[in-house]
Amino acid sequence: MGYAGLQECVRDLEARGDLLRVDVPVDPHLELAAIHRRAFRAGAPALLFTRVAGTGFPVLANLFGTRERLRFLFREGLAATEAVLAGKADPLGLLRRPGRAFAALGGLARMLPRGPLPGAGCAPALHCRSPLAALPRLTSWPMDGGPFITLPLVYSEDPARPGVNASNLGMYRIQMAGNDYADDEVGLHYQIHRGIGVHHAHALAAGRPLPVRIHVGGPPALTVAAVMPLPEGLSELRFAGLLGARRVRLARGDDGLPLPVLAEADFCISGYVLPETRPEGPFGDHVGYYSLRHDFPALRVVSVRHRADAVWPFTSVGRPPQEDTVFGEFIHELTGPLVPQVFAGVREVHAVDAAGVHPLLLALGSERYTAWEAARRPRELLTQAFHLLGATQTALAKYVLMAAQEDAPGLSCRQVGAFLGHMLERADFSRDLHFITRSTNDTLDYTGTALHEGSKLIWASAGEPRRRLAAGADGLGVLPDLPPGFGDPHAAAPGILALGGPRHARGRGEPDPAREELARRLDAWDRREAFPLVVVADDAAFCAAALDNLLWVTFTRSDPATDCYGAHARITARHWACEAPLIIDARIKPFHAPPMEEDPALVARVEALAAPGGPFHGLW
Repeated sequence: MGYAGLQECVRDLEARGDLLRVDVPVDPHLELAAIHRRAFRAGAPALLFTRVAGTGFPVLANLFGTRERLRFLFREGLAATEAVLAGKADPLGLLRRPGRAFAALGGLARMLPRGPLPGAGCAPALHCRSPLAALPRLTSWPMDGGPFITLPLVYSEDPARPGVNASNLGMYRIQMAGNDYADDEVGLHYQIHRGIGVHHAHALAAGRPLPVRIHVGGPPALTVAAVMPLPEGLSELRFAGLLGARRVRLARGDDGLPLPVLAEADFCISGYVLPETRPEGPFGDHVGYYSLRHDFPALRVVSVRHRADAVWPFTSVGRPPQEDTVFGEFIHELTGPLVPQVFAGVREVHAVDAAGVHPLLLALGSERYTAWEAARRPRELLTQAFHLLGATQTALAKYVLMAAQEDAPGLSCRQVGAFLGHMLERADFSRDLHFITRSTNDTLDYTGTALHEGSKLIWASAGEPRRRLAAGADGLGVLPDLPPGFGDPHAAAPGILALGGPRHARGRGEPDPAREELARRLDAWDRREAFPLVVVADDAAFCAAALDNLLWVTFTRSDPATDCYGAHARITARHWACEAPLIIDARIKPFHAPPMEEDPALVARVEALAAPGGPFHGLW
């Protein structure tokens, strides 16, 4: 059987030598998060901080910090989970492997949550009461609007269909203090395309407050289930039972809310969503920038319960890679076999973590619509790309790059550099670019025309290579005279030029005439086919220094419809087309959210803790 609670998990990791107890005092304001980020980068063990200022509860960090630790935590349920998902993707294949079929059957038996029995009492383990202010209040970045819960398990049910089957367990941002919150209120920031949004909409339509329980801690499988991209209507509790090799236990609360309590959680904050919103944020988020202060729902807290031996799990997010990167890789491993079933004709997808996840989606599809044509062109790929933008979390993608598997059978979306090269070799920018304007965008993306709103670009290329890409400074040749402020050219990757540009000073959605002039000048460049993509950045050297830098700058700082330019750009029958090079303006704009930076004084203090004789010497 899997872990019955977080305490069992802590003991198991400590016995394995994969958990370090930190018994020195730590400050929850910035310091603990800075320690955690460095421990993650070093591949350190999980960290249990036992002396956190302002609270009597221990704080657990870096629990999911390595793939090896994740697989160890779920060793008892992983085979059954993989078997069930493989069976869903290929039922007949499962029948050909009796061992896997047997594992799948065992896993299915654990997917039914164990609900409270009629007449049973309230959750016995969470019998301790606490004021909200006594909980750990951790702040990760200098501009954060207050302390946040970074690993919350937010449980809600559909008022139109109450019960576990239509429930949602999600990981939504919880601000615990600051801004305009009263002492008994917390922020409930859920982003667009999230399951709780349906529940909230139904509650508002019925004129009733939405009850919500915010759990923290519990078996690690609950945390993974809360971030899994499961189909709407499929309970995360079922998946948690499967992965955790133990049925999820539910209990009754004693506060009048018509919702069950996750009986094996460490904390449970319960309340009702307020009828009005509250300002929430800023918050340093996983794309590497702050999400700014905006009005979002808030919760009026009616009770706070916890276990007597409660442990508070915590993570810090920031520019990838961070601990949530490991989550993403693990989820990709589990859900990869389901992609062809969910998206007909699509073989593989990869939301690129280095580019902030949602800004860039790579996909391999099939091009079979016109097999008789001597020269293949993207046709079926477009159908598949639109499908990706119409369902599940892939709908939040901003740039979708689609390649045909038939063109390169060994290509994988996980080989990001090779994938980009494959696309650039085949790109026909007069036909392959398809813009969608005024669309819904990820809440954390500030490049578009408004909050939640921006454009998308489908770039689908198929067929034989059209050009040979160049690499390195020697391949750049001699650039033509550039407009004022442009320069500092760097070969960032095969076929990609990073070019410095002047500071951006225009408003949202406004094209930049200087960029159009740059495109006209580059039309005379004799190496434009060898470098068919030009990225204009504030710091071209930084952009070109590493592939991760190039991906982060290019796709987190541009809106496709506003920031794409090209040689001989034209509109024919409402289709935008150009010749090489395609130019992406990836400068920081005045309306963008600021990137996250650590406080230099804090950095010096934390680094001193790892010096010889310090409590973290040798940890990073």
